[in-house]
Amino acid sequence: MSMIINKVLPSPQELKDEYPLTDDLKALKAKRDAEIKKVFTGESDKFLVIVGPCSADNEDAVCEYAKRLGDLNDKVSDRLILIPRIYTNKPRTNGVGYKGMLHQPDPEGPSDLYLGIKAIRQMHLRAMRESGLTCADEMLYPSNRSYLDDLLSYEAIGARSVENQGHRLVASGMDIPVGMKNPTSGDLSVMLNSVKAAQSPQRFIYRGMDVSTSGNPLAHVILRGGVNKHGHSIPNYHYEDLIRCVDLYKGWDLQNPAIVIDANHSNSDKKFKEQIRIVNSIVHSREYNPEIRKLVKGVMIESYLVEGRQDICANMVYGQSITDPCLGWDDTEALLLKLAKRV
Repeated sequence: MSMIINKVLPSPQELKDEYPLTDDLKALKAKRDAEIKKVFTGESDKFLVIVGPCSADNEDAVCEYAKRLGDLNDKVSDRLILIPRIYTNKPRTNGVGYKGMLHQPDPEGPSDLYLGIKAIRQMHLRAMRESGLTCADEMLYPSNRSYLDDLLSYEAIGARSVENQGHRLVASGMDIPVGMKNPTSGDLSVMLNSVKAAQSPQRFIYRGMDVSTSGNPLAHVILRGGVNKHGHSIPNYHYEDLIRCVDLYKGWDLQNPAIVIDANHSNSDKKFKEQIRIVNSIVHSREYNPEIRKLVKGVMIESYLVEGRQDICANMVYGQSITDPCLGWDDTEALLLKLAKRV
């Protein structure tokens, strides 16, 4: 068994110096962060929509998608807060396959982390400039988030990472909302324990330093469905599931109770068109029950320029997912315009 050091990578600060966040983008982020925070603290009743491709695999296509969201935002911003989903790392259940732009800036090329960290920072900066929106990413590797921590307005911790102590501790030091997904088993207590840990002050080693945090009061839960021992999906977005979460939250000493619901993954059984029906079902539950309306703050939707998915090949379709299948733009636009009239 061996470990080979391939290349010494630039530090987060060196990368930020090379690709800086300009004053106008700093002002944009401050404004957006404040607006999003008010949703979680209950000062705003706007509805969050974290929407975009399963994996960010092509800078031009991702930025075109974000630009379309920015244009659409002008029509829905009185009721919705659109957050482009730009996920630059892809968790792999079996450890193989496309792992996201951080690992492979060119999906058809070899792994290159040196080019990858540059590519993801450039893409996030460009998306901000061209869309007028700040974005979301997944904290798959806690030590890597320092390369993007000055750009993001929302981060998610995935179903396979939510039980990891390192993720929980780093989340406690973040100053933006962090969503803790329920694990693939669907166990809600694991998710709530993660929120508790993230909201609490912590002390730990991070990037070779002894750090202390004050806790993140904006940590919250994400419902993404689960999988039983037979491999069958168990959705948890239904009215009865949300009532259960309302009751569970009452038994935990947590700040700013909030739920974001992932309309894909095990909630849809990865049948991407089902996301339209699921979002409408969530809105109906909020309309019917004031407690659910207060607790459910937003949804996650997997969407790209072209619906479906494709395999990595020489002639790939521009703007179509190479990982999980996604809604296409036309369906997404229609869904968000309808959603803005109902929330």
